[in-house]
Amino acid sequence: MPVLPKSDHLLVCRGDYAEKQLYLLKEALAADAIIPYLGPGLLRQSSAAPPVPDGPEGVAAALNTRATAPSKIRSNMWSVAQFIEQRRHRRTLQAWMAEIFASSAPLTGLHAWLATLPLSLIIDSWYDGTMRAALVANGRTDVVEIQGVTRANENRDIWTRTYDLSGKELRPGPAAKTVLYTPHGSVRPAANFLVSDADYVEVLTEIDIQTPITEAVKARRTNRGFFFLGCRFDDQMLRIFARQIMKRSNGPHFAVIDAKTMTKNERRFCTECGITLIDLPIGEVAAALVNPA
Repeated sequence: MPVLPKSDHLLVCRGDYAEKQLYLLKEALAADAIIPYLGPGLLRQSSAAPPVPDGPEGVAAALNTRATAPSKIRSNMWSVAQFIEQRRHRRTLQAWMAEIFASSAPLTGLHAWLATLPLSLIIDSWYDGTMRAALVANGRTDVVEIQGVTRANENRDIWTRTYDLSGKELRPGPAAKTVLYTPHGSVRPAANFLVSDADYVEVLTEIDIQTPITEAVKARRTNRGFFFLGCRFDDQMLRIFARQIMKRSNGPHFAVIDAKTMTKNERRFCTECGITLIDLPIGEVAAALVNPA
């Protein structure tokens, strides 16, 4: 697919041009030429409310029903989680996160379609495990999942754990057609969550030199770009992770975001990273990708 020139201005695709770009992105996904980077916004494709939180604010609200945090941090997921970890212990935080994400979100057509593709790498940046479930439902046996893990429960130098789709933990580095990378952890199979401020202290200290990012991800991103679906970049933590996971990848990069609702920080981030916006509703984009041309 064509590589757009870098610009000092945000590049936005709308209307017919956006539809043409989606056709090229669909071809790129099918050819394993671009990496899908999935976020919680994918849970909003249907009109029904998803059974699990569809963003950090939703997690903060769910945690607050279990232990009310001070008002100045109440809407910040990472700070609320830290408040609970300090006062109720890490095990309590982990158990509550597992409760919050215990229900399975319905598989979307987009998840099901992605599960059929010979993708080298899929990034799932949310905790719900829907992409994993889609791969399981498709009967895939050539997939490993690499999850970010908190170091709060570890006494050794470890940043990730690796599982097959049955939930069996594997030794790092197994060969697989598809790597599902969940950098913030996932509810399944073992309720691994990076969620509190403390979880990210060491990760953020090392992430600029790429230590927490597994070698399988580094190798598979090199000759590809990223396609952000259901993601927003309105929090510094989300921007840092996206930037570092994209690091040293060739591009091009695209993101489905409503341009009218973007913050200044999101606009700056997308411009700096050379991310072109597809300014269409996520449901419309998913239908365009999944349905035959």
